[in-house]
Formats: sequence, structure tokens, C-alpha cells
Amino acid sequence: MTPAGLRENDGAAGPSGPAVPLASGGGDHARRETLTLITSRVGDAPVRKPFFLEAGTDIVSACRQMAAAGVTDVLVQDGGAAGDRLGIFTTTNLRDVLLMDRPPASITLREVAAFPAITIDRGAELFEAMILMLRHGVHRLVVCERGQVAGVLRQLDLMGFLANHSHLIALEAAEAGSVAALKRAADQIAPLVAVLHQDGVRIEVIARLVGELNRTVFRRLWELVAPESLRENSCLIVMGSEGRGEQIMRTDQDNGLILRDGVAPETAAAATAAFTAALVDFGYPPCPGGIMASRPDWCRPVAGFRRAIGQWVHGDDPEGPMKLAIFMDALAVSGDAELLAGLRAQLARLMSDSDAYLARFAASVNSFSQDRSWWSRLPGMTGRGSAEIDIKKLGIFPIVQGARALALKYRVSDLPTTARLAALAQARRITPAQARDLSDALHFLMGVKLDSNLRQIEDGRTPDNLIRLDALGALDREGLKEALAIVRGFRDWITQHFRLQT
Repeated sequence: MTPAGLRENDGAAGPSGPAVPLASGGGDHARRETLTLITSRVGDAPVRKPFFLEAGTDIVSACRQMAAAGVTDVLVQDGGAAGDRLGIFTTTNLRDVLLMDRPPASITLREVAAFPAITIDRGAELFEAMILMLRHGVHRLVVCERGQVAGVLRQLDLMGFLANHSHLIALEAAEAGSVAALKRAADQIAPLVAVLHQDGVRIEVIARLVGELNRTVFRRLWELVAPESLRENSCLIVMGSEGRGEQIMRTDQDNGLILRDGVAPETAAAATAAFTAALVDFGYPPCPGGIMASRPDWCRPVAGFRRAIGQWVHGDDPEGPMKLAIFMDALAVSGDAELLAGLRAQLARLMSDSDAYLARFAASVNSFSQDRSWWSRLPGMTGRGSAEIDIKKLGIFPIVQGARALALKYRVSDLPTTARLAALAQARRITPAQARDLSDALHFLMGVKLDSNLRQIEDGRTPDNLIRLDALGALDREGLKEALAIVRGFRDWITQHFRLQT
């Protein structure tokens, strides 16, 4: 799919550390482009009139009719044995037809069209269209209105609507022919974040766009450094905040590689080392805990991961619950996603009757709360105004981990924290008010962290999780106070819910 980013200047940009110039070379022009992306609806963009053909139409006849109509894509209606379904046939599919051993006149649209076509509602926000294109790797979306097909939105038309000659970051990343070219695309993400945040775009929207862009970068990098045989017999995953779609500025890597049984880890060593090294060069620091595909613990065959999951659950490794928590957020980026799905199924079976382990897993919400003196350091209350707090440990982590523990207990498959909270509320495991307050608190804390990270970058410092309390305005201080109060209440609720020792 085709992304959500706008190309900035081609000057010396870098990762989200000191080398990144946050001022866009495009100035007001770039800002107008990003606002167009965020404020417009799909129906505002050029939506082309749909052209339909029946699935039984042969390729030669289809091409003849497409040429007569002057179109490069056709919506394929199939009411055969597979049931009513809608697909799409484009000139890209025609290329594949020409590589087949049969004459085109003997091949039908049903055999080569892409089913199902990816759809979007005409009233959806435009950034949703970009996320769908990027996620599914397509250049066209079928636009629907009141359940009926209204037209087709093409990537090129969307790009033209956003800006006359601007290139979307993910398109540049997806088509990068070298690691160096891919780095140039990745370097544009941090300046884009700064523009979006400055213009008041919601933090959850920025996180989703950045998540999709990052995954496009990871996917293309893996294609550049790993041979096809390895890619076909493995599944590249991202984990932690990257897997949940909640990482905005580049922090440490959390990734791994699941190999098909029978594939020796040694055969992946060169590719995973190149992958990790390139990400470091792109500005994604190595994970201090070694959670990277280039490390043996995170590059294993399926059987090896099965054993590891069993040890995380039943073993005595004190880091077992945290390793499991990180793996719980795994998202397939490239390769055979069924390898990850099989491991998820095993985890669900292991959790079918493990109340003691669930309590141990949930207990980590209190990992960083033993010292409550940070509460008294909030400006406007008592203490030193120049104090710093770790907003991830004290605020973001307890919400994320508490939601993870509940998701594990009640078999919630969603990855984003807010989606987990919504699913838990729908299942009546928490109240709608809890889900709302925790989601609002999480987004507020993510926004405060992003504000701080952007200031750190402007000052030439590497972004981290420390927040200087004296740098916050009065409203932010009050908001932080309220958000952390919600976190404290949630920790107490989790403690009671899982009957943890206090």
C-alpha cells in the first residue's frame, strides 16, 4: 500500500538522533501536503468510474474491452462456485499472464485477477486509504458508498491530489534499489513526524502512519539483504512498540526471524547481520537486551521458538515473562506469516490453564513503581522543578503491560494497546470508562514523550524517555498529573484483579 509520508528535502538527513534536521525543506508547501493528507476524505480525491467485467472473460477479450474503454484496470465480478466476490485486474496482472505457458485467450480473469479487491468507504479519512495501500501492497482501492461500488482510487491519482510532484516516502522506500537509497527514504520519516505533530495531528494517527512507513522500510531492507530462498522459508517479525504500532521516534530495535523447521540458523547469519547493521545505520539503535534477528535467541526454527516459549512460561528465567511480553506483540513483516500464527496458537494452548503464570506476568506492571517519590516531584506540587521522570517506565509501560496481561488472559488477539482495551471493554472484562481513560492517558503520555524527543533532537541530543518536568507548561503538568493518576489506579486494579501480593 502506499503510504503516508511526504518527501522532504534531499539534504543531509539522518535518523531521529542529533543528525536529523527537523525543519522541512519544503516549508509551507510540505505542511500543506501533510494537512491535505490528514484533513481530506477519500471522496475528496479523484475517484475513477468503475469498469466491470465478468470473471469468465478471457484475457484477450478483456484487454480488447479495456483498450476500447481507455482504462488500465477492471473490476472482476465472480459469481461462480466461490460465491459472489469482487476482484481487480490490472496491467500488472497482464504481465504475469504473459509469463504463463498457456495462450492468453485460454486464460480467464478469474484465474489471474486479485481477489478480494481491497475496499474503502468514500467517507473514510484519506490517511486510511494510504495505510490500506501500504499494508496490502496495492496501488488501487475500490471505493464504496452505502455498500455499493462507487469507483476506484488509484495511487497515482492520490499522489497527484496530495501534491503536484511530491513523492510519498513509502513509495520511495518500496522501490529503493539499494540500501543507500532506502536510507534516504527512511531519513525523511523524522522530519515528517515533526511537521505532523507541529500541525496538531492526533498522536495515534502519527503512530499508525509511522508504523506503516517503518514496516515498509523493514520489508524492503530484508528484500535487499536476504536471498529469496531464505525469505520464502522464514518470517521476519517486529515486536514491542513497533509490533503494536506505537513507536514514533526511532528507539532500539525489537525484531526477530522465525525459520521454517529444517532451515539451519547459520544460513541466515549473513542476512540478519546485514539487516541489523543497516538498521543501526538508519538510526535504529541496537537493542540493549539483544532482541534482534542477528542474535541466536531471536533467530530460530519454529521448533526452537516453541521450546523457548515453553521455557518462558514454565521455566525459572526471571526475564521469561518480559520475553513473552515482547513476543506477544510480534507482527509479521515479510515472509510466511503462518509460521508466526502457529506459534501464537501454541502460546494460546499453554495459557489455557495458567493462572499462576498470568499473575507472574501481570506483576511486572509494578516493576518501576516501588519508589513513589516521583509523584512528589511534579511541579506545582512539591519538590524540585527540574526533576526528571522516565515517562515510559512510570506511565506508558504499566498501561501497555496491564493491557497485555488482560489480553493474554482473555484471548484478545489485537496488538495495539488501545485496540486491546476496546476489545476487553466489549467483552466486559473492563468498563468502557476504563478503556476510554486508559486510551486517553496513553495518547497523552505518548504526546508528551514526542514533544520531549523533538526538543532533544533540536538540541542535538539523542531522544530518550526522560521528561524534564520544568520544561512542561502548566496545562501539560496538570495533564501529566491526571494521566499518571489514571496509571496508578490501573496498577492497583491489576494488582487486585490478578490477586498479586502487595
